[in-house]
Amino acid sequence: MIMELSQHLLSFLIWLPIIGGVVLIVIGDDQDVTSSRAGLMRIVALAVTTATFLMSIALYVSFDNAATGMQFGEKIAWVASLNAFYSLGVDGISTPLILLTTFMTPLVIIAGWDTIKNRPAQYFAAFLILEGLMIGVFSALDALLFYMFWEAMLIPMFLIIGVWGGERRVYATLKFFLYTFLGSVLMLVAFIYLYGQTGSFDLFGFVDAPLSLAAQKVIFLAFLLAFAVKVPMWPVHTWLPDAHVEAPTGGSVILAAIMLKMGGYGFIRLSLPIVPDGSEYFSGMMIALSLIAVVYIGFVALMQTDMKKLIAYSSIAHMGFVTLGFFILWSIDSGTGAGLGMTGGMVQMISHGLISGALFLCVGVLYDRVHSREIADYGGVANTMPKFAALMVLFAMANAGLPGTSGFVGEFMVIIASFKANFWFAFLAGSTLVLGAAYTLWMVKRVIYGEVANDNVAALTDLNRREFLVLAILAVSVLIIGLWPAPLVDMMNVTIEKLIEQVGYSKL
Repeated sequence: MIMELSQHLLSFLIWLPIIGGVVLIVIGDDQDVTSSRAGLMRIVALAVTTATFLMSIALYVSFDNAATGMQFGEKIAWVASLNAFYSLGVDGISTPLILLTTFMTPLVIIAGWDTIKNRPAQYFAAFLILEGLMIGVFSALDALLFYMFWEAMLIPMFLIIGVWGGERRVYATLKFFLYTFLGSVLMLVAFIYLYGQTGSFDLFGFVDAPLSLAAQKVIFLAFLLAFAVKVPMWPVHTWLPDAHVEAPTGGSVILAAIMLKMGGYGFIRLSLPIVPDGSEYFSGMMIALSLIAVVYIGFVALMQTDMKKLIAYSSIAHMGFVTLGFFILWSIDSGTGAGLGMTGGMVQMISHGLISGALFLCVGVLYDRVHSREIADYGGVANTMPKFAALMVLFAMANAGLPGTSGFVGEFMVIIASFKANFWFAFLAGSTLVLGAAYTLWMVKRVIYGEVANDNVAALTDLNRREFLVLAILAVSVLIIGLWPAPLVDMMNVTIEKLIEQVGYSKL
């Protein structure tokens, strides 16, 4: 049994939560949300996500940091007529993202334990299915399988926002779906072209395909539209604030913590190795778009009065660091630290997943009590919720890039890489340390500090044990990565070095 598990560990990680979600849908009974059966559904959801997380720990423990190829590989004939395979594997890029996925999902289940009154079994089932599909995206080595997981995960998120979202949930859901789906169609067209060149959907076969520069440019643009929407990059970012504002707390957490990372993952897994010349050709444009996201969206965040919108725009600015780190490579004249930007971008993705998820959970805690996300409706929360205030201030400082937190590590690495490329790149990237502190502290000052602003704030009660557990776990994680990022960085190094060789970087 143990041998079987180790040989098919990735399949277990993918299909256990999906099957668990289907079971919840079939046997769930939401006629009485306080019934023992509804409570059982919550326990089943938590048990499945916890088991998935423990299996991902086995993946981490067994992962060989020194190996250059894919690990935990599985390959079974799937659509023989198309030469498509159920092919899975992970490396130092995908493994941290799988760990982030399996780590955040149980926290979302705990956070929504007794706050979801409408159809809780279906709500938790949607997250379980979404978890399995997201792990599938990070594990797939066959383009057709990758596309299937990529598109399928839109369905549970569509339902999470559309069923359990706010008053404008239908508008936000349709905007989210249309942006992400239409962008992904062009990725499928690129896959079909590459299939015609190689005769299979193997992603490694795509890497070895002999493509002209003209073909690489077109394929890169097709990938760009799919991944830029997902990140999201400016100017295709407008769906994100609406989706976050209308999504329930759990939906906002998963959307910010994991689904945005799929755009960055697409760039580093597909765009860079498959079309390296196209990536180099458009690297200047990518750097410009990334810096616009960092600077311009930072100013936009300063103008927000809704806490969720502020954090959503903050996410766009911070994800600009990810794409900047990935595409700064060709602007660096010396091979010294050539992979620093890519490593920083990857660390930033993991860090942002933890910090943004924690901030959305903090907003959710306040919304459950006051039913408002407007900054003006708060003030002096520290007087009535001291434990909550301490944790939210920690996450806010991490969001601003405070040294000693995970928010500092990735951004600092990308800024150093940018400095090696161009002083002005580093200067503009570094402006996020000022802008991030400005809009984050602006929110904290008005929400957390000062005198008690109104009767609603005066009536607030501090964190219960469930809420404190979730936020404390995230706080510890943010501090661990901030103080000791070596295990995370060591996992990525060999894979990133290999990627730099694949893209043909000639200045080593």
